[in-house]
Amino acid sequence: MSRVKGGTTTHARHKKVIKAAKGYYGRRKNTFKVARQAVDKANQYATRDRKNRKRNFRALWIQRINAAVRAHDEALTYSRFINGLNLAGIEVDRKVLADLAVHEPEAFGAIVRQAQDALAA
Repeated sequence: MSRVKGGTTTHARHKKVIKAAKGYYGRRKNTFKVARQAVDKANQYATRDRKNRKRNFRALWIQRINAAVRAHDEALTYSRFINGLNLAGIEVDRKVLADLAVHEPEAFGAIVRQAQDALAA
């Protein structure tokens, strides 16, 4: 029985890694060993940063909501506003609240008034 050499498979694997390293600087783009290390590290960063992106957006939404709430009422803070929403039974997530605060201030103002009424009651 003849020996099977893995040339085709190895070439395909190398080609896949080199393709993923396209645009990298120096030997990272054309030497398999170095390119594999660079691609592996890039994938680690990509995996980690998918989680971080969610954190960053949530923080951004909270900052926008806080600024908009304070623009409507100086004494009202983000924390008390969210508490007022819970008391009023309004279930709108932070992404939508931030979008309303930026693009439809009148609608956001109505929500702020409802939260204030729930806090006062």
